[in-house]
Amino acid sequence: MDKWDCNACEYVYDPAKGDDTAGIPPGTAFEDLPEDWFCPICGVGKDDFTRI
Repeated sequence: MDKWDCNACEYVYDPAKGDDTAGIPPGTAFEDLPEDWFCPICGVGKDDFTRI
């Protein structure tokens, strides 16, 4: 699974780790995140991420 980089800060969403601040379990692909999910560091939405 691909990692995704936040365009506004240095946060990288890693599907292998998930996002424990939002209750997203490890193994969750970026595409499967809820539409209202946001960067846990700066608060931007999924549209502000780039696949890396």
